[in-house]
Amino acid sequence: MMQALTRKKPINSVDENGHHGLARSLSGLDLTLLGIGAVIGAGIFVLTGVAAATKAGPALSLSFIVGGLACLFAALVYAEFASTVPVAGSAYSYTYVTLGEFPAWIIGWDLILEYALACAVVAIGWSGYFLRLLDGLGIHLPLELTRGPSQGGLINLPAAAVMLMISAVLALGVRQTSVVNMIIVILKLAVIGIFLYAAIPHVEPANWQPFMPFGWSGVMAGAGLIFFAFIGFDAVSTAAEEAKNPQRDMPMGIIGSLAICTLIYIAVTVVLTGVAPYTSLNVSDPIAFALVHAGERFAAAVIAVGAVAGLTSVLLVMLYGQTRLFYAMSRDGLLPPVFSALHPRFRTPARTTMATGVVIALAAGLLPIGQVAELVNVGTLAAFMVVSIAVLYLRRAQPDLHRPFRTPFMPWIPILAILTCGYLIASLGWVTLMRFVIWMLIGILIYFLHARRYSVLGGNMT
Repeated sequence: MMQALTRKKPINSVDENGHHGLARSLSGLDLTLLGIGAVIGAGIFVLTGVAAATKAGPALSLSFIVGGLACLFAALVYAEFASTVPVAGSAYSYTYVTLGEFPAWIIGWDLILEYALACAVVAIGWSGYFLRLLDGLGIHLPLELTRGPSQGGLINLPAAAVMLMISAVLALGVRQTSVVNMIIVILKLAVIGIFLYAAIPHVEPANWQPFMPFGWSGVMAGAGLIFFAFIGFDAVSTAAEEAKNPQRDMPMGIIGSLAICTLIYIAVTVVLTGVAPYTSLNVSDPIAFALVHAGERFAAAVIAVGAVAGLTSVLLVMLYGQTRLFYAMSRDGLLPPVFSALHPRFRTPARTTMATGVVIALAAGLLPIGQVAELVNVGTLAAFMVVSIAVLYLRRAQPDLHRPFRTPFMPWIPILAILTCGYLIASLGWVTLMRFVIWMLIGILIYFLHARRYSVLGGNMT
């Protein structure tokens, strides 16, 4: 039994010289832009308001510092794995080759929850900015169709509709390029610049008092919620095999993008809570809301346009990651073959993509944003902890394995990642933790009823 649970996939993705087959064409600047494009999204456009209003108040800037540090520790661990095990599946595959099949299944099941609910959070935020844009054009949808049941409505129709639209686009095989990513990065940074330029003159220092209305526990709870803002960094680590000089460019890309994004988050949070009272920011479009509050309606409309475009690209990337995780797990036999079945014309997992889109659309249309975001974060933090444990194990089990990038200050960086992520998990509400435990128990049941029997490594695939 134990041997079956810990059977491992071989590490055979790297040849004896450490070459991976892909052209090493990305510089440190390219990786930094990639990280900014992945990180700047729903965290800044959506969750800043919710976290300020319900968790940390104006001290949310401290929450971003704590979250940024925890993410930095995990990012350095991911960078080592990305250069050593450059295969599809991210943390799922890293765990499969180190800790074995059952831990890999647990992480894969965890990531399924993370990706799906992350899409739902972004879709809810997209809906808020889209409705703000419609309001500026004099178009007003019935409130019952713009709010979920917990907010007195029937369904958040724009949030559900955009997920269905994104699913259809991905099913047809649309691909993003580095040029598109660069354009989106420029657009997002321009939107943030417009917000700061328009909002700073309206800052009222009185709004920063009290600075820590919920105490230090509120700051940590805020860090646990807005950790969602940083999870896109793994886009940098997955590009390790295409970096010109992984030993130099990976730390530059990871640390550079995280540092820039953390500074942007802090600046936006300080200005946001200075323009509008933190108690009023529990909305899905806080940046535009604050500008309207300050009387800058034209700037708010511009922000809404930029946010809608930027969040749309984030939805594409996240749903793409969700379906490719399904594909990797199905290819290993842990999920039914239907999840890796490709459309004969589009050569994409079209049925899986559409089915996943429908489920996420229902979640985005019916669930409140705060509860969804907290579940995303507990899943992400748990994955970071397991990957940190895995890198410690692999260093001891295979010390001579070629590693183009090595996590510095071993073993302290992985240990700090484990401790900080564990502390942030503990800061989340017990209801969130119980929901996560129930989800994981369902996953364990599915593993023993299906995945273990049909695993390719087990030789029982039918």
